[in-house]
Amino acid sequence: MDDLRPTDPARIGGHRLLGRLGAGGMGVVYLGRTDAGALAAIKVILPEHAGDEDFRARFRREAEAARRVDSPWAVPVTGADTEAERPWLATEFVPGPTLSDVVARRGPLPVRGVTVLGRLLARALALSLIHI
Repeated sequence: MDDLRPTDPARIGGHRLLGRLGAGGMGVVYLGRTDAGALAAIKVILPEHAGDEDFRARFRREAEAARRVDSPWAVPVTGADTEAERPWLATEFVPGPTLSDVVARRGPLPVRGVTVLGRLLARALALSLIHI
């Protein structure tokens, strides 16, 4: 996790932000804590995309679809505000290393590991789609 930057908000939708989990071309994912103490991963859309109505519509559909997923293979959505100045979506936080961190530390995964991981991910996606 990286430290918050001076330009990052301190709170989003009832979550006190603790740090940055990652960032990409569309947004930033923060680690946050609710007032009740639960950890959450909060995806916040970048300002340049927040003003794009087509982007907002896609994000709204993403949030609605994510809320409908009821699967042990997927983290549940705990909150969202797709109409906020900076739209956001929160899910339960599941601690663990990223795949890129594991590969950076240990090198490429063995073929058998990739095969097993791919099979499990495909099964998880299939089961999640059934529940949408």
